[in-house]
Amino acid sequence: MSGLPARLLVVTDRSATDVPEVAVRNLRATLERLLRAGARWVWFRERDLAPDARRALARDIARLVQAEGGSLTIGADVALAAELGADGVHLPGGTTSAEIAEARRRLSGGRIGVSAHTLEEIAVAARSGADYATLSPIFPTQSKPGYGPALGAAALETAAGFGIPVIALGGITVDSVDACRAAGAAGVAVMGALMHGADPVAEARAYLARLGATSDER
Repeated sequence: MSGLPARLLVVTDRSATDVPEVAVRNLRATLERLLRAGARWVWFRERDLAPDARRALARDIARLVQAEGGSLTIGADVALAAELGADGVHLPGGTTSAEIAEARRRLSGGRIGVSAHTLEEIAVAARSGADYATLSPIFPTQSKPGYGPALGAAALETAAGFGIPVIALGGITVDSVDACRAAGAAGVAVMGALMHGADPVAEARAYLARLGATSDER
């Protein structure tokens, strides 16, 4: 699959509360609001959940995203992505060419994304036929303090030269969107501001406006 479904990638995170039932309910409600505000691409992570609980939550989120006309990418689990009929899978950092090829085989027609934390990982993803890669952390992030040195927007210029769409991830604020795009990022991925911000809908609309998207983008 070629192309990206949107320039804003919403990254899920239900960790705002330690009460599991509340966290799940809040995540679903937040995603519903974001999708109705114009967000169209969701990366379902929640990798700390037990397999059965993660599958059940992913199934619920898949129904929601489909109902709202969005595109769902499942983090790390190719089998789950295939089971749910998701639009794609997002493989973790350090993924090899063989693992990308296997994901392509098992998720025929699905979008294959890869997390990258170095330019070499971007090169591997490009050589292996991934559809896109996230590069992180571009800036220091409150969601993952101490999460490696910030690469800076300049890294996006080099990454874009490998010929694969690169999504900027890590500390991306509305005000830094322009710098990321100018450096060659195909889009941005956002978790904290959209999952835990005081007004996720307003944040989403601000990101979409900076990215040149509208609430009618499909």
